[in-house]
Amino acid sequence: MNEQAYLQQVRELHQANWPQGAPQTPLYPHGEKPVTEYLAEWARVNPNKPAIHFYGYDLSYAELDELSTRFANLLRSYGIQPGDGVTVFMPNCPQFHIAYFGILKCGAVHIPVSPLSKEMELLHQLGDSQPKVALCLDALLPIMQPVCEKLGIEHLLATSYAELTPENPTATLPDLFLAPKVELVDPIVDFLPAVKAAPAEPLDYTPGLDDLAALNYTSGTTGLPKGVMHTQRNMIGTMAAFYPIVFGEVGPEGTDQVMLNFLPEFWIAGENTGLLMPIYSGATLVLMARWDAVAFMELVQHYKVNLSCVLVDSVDEILNHPDHDKYDLSSLNTTPCISFIKKLNHDYRQRWRALTGATLFETAYGMTETHTCDTFTAGFQDDDFDLSIEPAFLGLPVPGNEIKICDFETGELLPLGSEGEILVRTPTMMKGYWNKPDVNETLFLDGGWYRTGDLGMLTEQGYFRYLGRRKEMLKVNGMSVFPTEVEAMLGQHPAVGACGVVGRPDEKKGQVPVAFLTLKPGFEETEESLRDWCKDAMAIFKVPEIRIKDQLPMTPTGKIRKVELEQEV
Repeated sequence: MNEQAYLQQVRELHQANWPQGAPQTPLYPHGEKPVTEYLAEWARVNPNKPAIHFYGYDLSYAELDELSTRFANLLRSYGIQPGDGVTVFMPNCPQFHIAYFGILKCGAVHIPVSPLSKEMELLHQLGDSQPKVALCLDALLPIMQPVCEKLGIEHLLATSYAELTPENPTATLPDLFLAPKVELVDPIVDFLPAVKAAPAEPLDYTPGLDDLAALNYTSGTTGLPKGVMHTQRNMIGTMAAFYPIVFGEVGPEGTDQVMLNFLPEFWIAGENTGLLMPIYSGATLVLMARWDAVAFMELVQHYKVNLSCVLVDSVDEILNHPDHDKYDLSSLNTTPCISFIKKLNHDYRQRWRALTGATLFETAYGMTETHTCDTFTAGFQDDDFDLSIEPAFLGLPVPGNEIKICDFETGELLPLGSEGEILVRTPTMMKGYWNKPDVNETLFLDGGWYRTGDLGMLTEQGYFRYLGRRKEMLKVNGMSVFPTEVEAMLGQHPAVGACGVVGRPDEKKGQVPVAFLTLKPGFEETEESLRDWCKDAMAIFKVPEIRIKDQLPMTPTGKIRKVELEQEV
């Protein structure tokens, strides 16, 4: 099949089915500039406008711009130059925002790591990325400090929730606020005082749009997590393509929207919703440290939140909360959602609309490699059209993006209506995987196409359907868990011989990993002792159930027969 003719046919179908009035090209309110320039521009236009509300602790756009500039100068005083890495090991908080924009302003590389990570995971990710500065929540110092010492990371900064505790909280405070501030011992630097003492003059430096700006680590179908290399062009480009078509165009004065984010900002989806969308649009962000149904309802009511990207699981919790009718959620007018364990359906949509007046719709198809937001479903909700195409209607590609469906084995184009591998071509595609030239060569094809390994379809009308995850990936409480990563970590235990990890369906978590393994001769580890070791070695959602076997089923070529393990679970 001729690719040029195929893509032309798809483009014509998209044009015919495009939502009326929706923009068809990426839109840049301040031009195609780094996101740091957007922050500076909103600070000039609306200096006193709240940039962040955090349970009663507030930062204006001018304050966020100034504090991030001070942090950029502090990094320069440590000798940090463009291209050097700075890792952030924290849950959601205003300090994360100050650090993020400060890192980008001085041309350094933002390396976020999950605050659920344990020492072995940090040693892998930071050993691979080699940051020169680390910033963490003070309660996480017992994990981060030994890693810095082992890897020779000279500069370690820490910060606390306690110093942000408001006198009159606007919502129920998470327990993170209850921990007293840790007394820091030299050479650990107290982040906020050090930032406030740094110079406020803007750097004589403007980051390049195509310079490396972030390493977002993601697992894949082989081995341990890989660093996805992103630029500021990727960041602002994602916003320019996705935001206007879903939430509306942004004028030179910015938007009046008040948006709430509880998604973790170390995660690429949380980076988009919490860090980039407000700075692209000039909106006010209501930031949550973590999900809590009551706090969500309190904050929506207090700040008159208009927009929030929610999980269907969160929607279910609110709809079934006995006190939901005590809160005024009518300010919500836009609530895109993400289906993880629970899926969007007619019942959720009707009940949510009755409660809030807003219409739930799926956010997008995407992945860390493309900075997510590759498609959109906004505009297809009339008569529940989007829910009439099952499963997993995910709309059309955003402006500038292209999708084609190919045979997994041969790579040949497949006719519309056929199931096959999803290939994506987008201006927001990563520069590649950090230190993984062999993987890059395998997944990037001629013409800029990227092999996702996901199963999907373009219907005969040109609509995109997502039919399945990568073959082995598990979803545990909405978090991606790759068996190969868990296997690689278990393989570092001296007692473990062969190991195979598969998923077991679970009503509450969606799936749970189960590790079948054999012990090396002379070891007497138990399933309980190995699980305890895993709890110290990996994030809790990755910790598998352990099943010790005398031997594992093997293929003639020496591979573990996971089909038989799946049958056993």
